[in-house]
Parts: sequence; structure tokens; C-alpha cells
Amino acid sequence: MAFTFAAFSYIIALIVDAFLIFFAIFHIIAFDELKTDYKNPIDQCASLNPLVLPEYILHLVFNVLFVFAGEWFSLAINLPLVAYHIHRYMHRPVMSGPGLYDPTSIMNMDTLNKCQREGWIKLAFYLLAFFYYLYGMIYSLISNN
Repeated sequence: MAFTFAAFSYIIALIVDAFLIFFAIFHIIAFDELKTDYKNPIDQCASLNPLVLPEYILHLVFNVLFVFAGEWFSLAINLPLVAYHIHRYMHRPVMSGPGLYDPTSIMNMDTLNKCQREGWIKLAFYLLAFFYYLYGMIYSLISNN
């Protein structure tokens, strides 16, 4: 049993992925509250926008660890989502602060459905990735490489 940098990167990925799962659940609940008119869009966007950059940065951090650890398959699994995050942030609405969600356009039903679907897809990805990282951590701890 050897503790390697790959095992360390998988442990960090597990911890960060747990936070990302909570972020995705929070986004899904927030968009459901908007859909049912439980909260107004200004308050909801004010609570969602500060979480966008931390989510993207956290996801990027453990992918950088995967690069340094030489875990190319784990990196390849995450690269499409990293590319989507970069594309989504580069094409965000013009706003005064950081974030993706504009209160004036979030109540458009197409936009709201797209954001909610995005939350569900991210939740599914992060859940599947969590179990893969758990497997990768255990494999890297018990392998003799």
C-alpha cells in the first residue's frame, strides 16, 4: 500500500466533488423555486451568481492535480465539462459582476428550463465522477506501481 500523488489527487477530487454535488443540488432547488414563483429572480440570481466562479475554480483545481499526477483518463473524462464551463463563462450575459444568471432574462421559460436541465446533468456527472474517483483512489492506494 503506497500513498502516491495520484492517491492524493483522487482524495482531493473526492472532497471537492462532494462540494460540487452540493452546488448542483443548490442550483436545481433554486431553479425549481424560480419555476414555482417561490422566490423572485433578483434574490435568486444574487444567491446563485457568487457560486459560479467557485464551482468552476474547484473543478479546475483537481483537474490540474490530475495533470500533475499523470491521471490522463480522469482528465479526459473531465475535459468536456471544463471546456463547457469556459465556453459558458465566456458567453455569459453582460453584467456588472461575476456570474452567469441575469435576473431580467432568467424567467424566460426556455432559459429557466435550460438552466435546470444543466443542473441535473451536472449533478449526474458529479455523482458518477464521485464513484469513479473513489475507485481511482482505492486502486491507486493498493497498486504497487
